[in-house]
Amino acid sequence: MQVLEVYKPFEIQEIELTDWKQRPVKNNFFEFVLINDGEGTQCINYNDYAYSKNSMFLLPPLKCHSFTIEKPTKFIFLKFTDSFFKSANRISIDRNEWFKEASYILSNYNQLPGDVIKNEIDRNYLQSLIGMILQESRNYGERSVNLVTSLMTSILEILIRNIKKGSYFEIPKNNSDDRITKMLTYINENISKTELLKVENLANVFQMSPTYVSEFFKKQVNMSLREYIIKGKLKLVEIRLLNSDFRLNEIADELGFTDVSHLSKTFKRYTGSSIRDFKNKGEYMLLKRAICTSNVSA
Repeated sequence: MQVLEVYKPFEIQEIELTDWKQRPVKNNFFEFVLINDGEGTQCINYNDYAYSKNSMFLLPPLKCHSFTIEKPTKFIFLKFTDSFFKSANRISIDRNEWFKEASYILSNYNQLPGDVIKNEIDRNYLQSLIGMILQESRNYGERSVNLVTSLMTSILEILIRNIKKGSYFEIPKNNSDDRITKMLTYINENISKTELLKVENLANVFQMSPTYVSEFFKKQVNMSLREYIIKGKLKLVEIRLLNSDFRLNEIADELGFTDVSHLSKTFKRYTGSSIRDFKNKGEYMLLKRAICTSNVSA
């Protein structure tokens, strides 16, 4: 087994395994996995998906994932850590924009098994970028941090566009109305833009009457529009609290809360925990999918 670890703000590991052992869970944004060789099954949230050479996955920062290895497997793990976004503004990257994009992936990616890459061109790009990162890391170590940062942001950009091509929302399985997927995508892409989330604007965008929007949404998602938007914002609050150095007033202002008091009371109402206790515990609550929570003791 070879483990290659690169200086933060990234963690890169190259490992060959014959048996999977659960690793410690850290509150990274997410972890990108390339199967360099081997065969087996990936399990996320108690759903299985066969993997083979060149499969690419995203792993959530939760405990409910594993691999069943059928043939010795070479894994490459790329971790996007919190310090990647905390320090990004020091290396000519707009921290806020990258943070928003990474948060979008983590809050909307459905954490179901399956290859995250939707076309072979992007798969080839990622293989080349990962090869460059590994080569840089082996040869230059700490001196390659700036170059590796640039390569990692390119990987992030490719992941974002592939995530946005898919449907990653928890909606009833028997749902056949594709308007709700489009509406959920629109809401989550504009979650910090309060004006765009008003019923009147949604009615205009999706060509419905204002009185029908809320009724349609609740019927499709089994949750009121207002509750969905609030929970969507609070998922981003969780991510910012555990993975960034944003101050509470900055988080409240960005996500449309009146002030820190309004943010704190809303957070407590929906999570049952104060912001201080949540940070001390250091574990996502709203970000967990229902199936992951309900099967945690399975």
